[in-house]
Amino acid sequence: MLSPTALRRWSWTHKWSSLVCTVFMLLLCLTGLPLIFHHEIGHLLGTEVEAPAMPATTPRASLDQVLATAQALHPERVVQFASHAEDDDNIWFVTLTPTPAPTDDFRSVAVDARTAQVLAQPRFDEGFMHVMFKLHVDLFAGLPGKLFLGFMGLLLLVAIVTGVVLYAPFMRKLAFGEVRRERSTRVKWLDLHNLLGIVTLVWAFVVGGTGMINTWADLLIKYWQYDQLSVLLKPYEGQPIVPAAERGPLQQALEAAQAQAPGTKLSFIAFPGTAFSSPHHNTFFLRGNEPLTSRLLKPVLVDARTAEVTASPQLPWYLTALLVSQPLHFGDYGGMPMKILWALLDIATLAVLGSGLYLWLRKGVQAHNTSNTSTTSPMAAATAQGHTSRPTTATARAGSPLPRTEGRA
Repeated sequence: MLSPTALRRWSWTHKWSSLVCTVFMLLLCLTGLPLIFHHEIGHLLGTEVEAPAMPATTPRASLDQVLATAQALHPERVVQFASHAEDDDNIWFVTLTPTPAPTDDFRSVAVDARTAQVLAQPRFDEGFMHVMFKLHVDLFAGLPGKLFLGFMGLLLLVAIVTGVVLYAPFMRKLAFGEVRRERSTRVKWLDLHNLLGIVTLVWAFVVGGTGMINTWADLLIKYWQYDQLSVLLKPYEGQPIVPAAERGPLQQALEAAQAQAPGTKLSFIAFPGTAFSSPHHNTFFLRGNEPLTSRLLKPVLVDARTAEVTASPQLPWYLTALLVSQPLHFGDYGGMPMKILWALLDIATLAVLGSGLYLWLRKGVQAHNTSNTSTTSPMAAATAQGHTSRPTTATARAGSPLPRTEGRA
């Protein structure tokens, strides 16, 4: 049983953590909804690249041929990454940039893995889905934007926890999930707000937590490079990035990496000097074949000159947590049924956020009206108070835009 002082403190924390993050949570819910179905929307709009049908026995072109085809279209650029399409290993996506350093100035080339012919040059840095993605990830502000949204996610988690604490004494006077339809509109909205908040509680906490973790991705990768990769790269210390002309056969390097971890599939390749590799290695990130292990990556560092495996370190726990959180955030684990569930919970959270904001604004209007009334007639003020009464608990008085339980990141 919380004391009146403790209730006031919990209520104050819930109110202000909710108020500060509500607008941004609304934005993230709205932008996150189309991102759940980004593949399906891409197919609908015709922006998804599809490989032509060929017999299953069609031989595959070497990785060297594929990269040479992409490089020929942009000879002034360097290859940063190469990866297969998520649902079709007959397509290679090759990313080319002005330098190996991280940048938003990139070109993508889709190459047929069997014929080494160009299929398309998709632009992932323009259009509706790009705008939704950038608003959802960093507000078009890069790392500062990511960290800011991460802080909003933290406030959301605080609002959820404090909301749960406050909801318990509030519900002692009501049946679980009850909506008092005979009461005023504001009371009905309050009850609906709390009901939806409880329904979305676990989902909101999971999605908010994984969203917050995702905002730390850049920092976690840099720490991994500093903490673990630097030890592996001691023998190469002081050496420049291996020039493209001095690199060994990429197909040989790919086969060596796959032999190091049998039973895995290639996720993507990071080339020398890029954010996920070293100046001296082609780093192959391999993934498992099961639903869970398909999200866990195993890096294999292959010497760029000799095409021989140098090391195959285990990813640290914090990068594993990051990799697991990314698909969980968008509901990518369970196919279309899980995506639909994620979308419904997202819509419910929008209702929670919107109703919470409405309740807070209405409380301000009613307080203003009551103040004006009290200057003319004490009796009228008392009457107004009676018509706008709410449950006499700190929870009911909090008036926060998030419920006693809600939200997402």
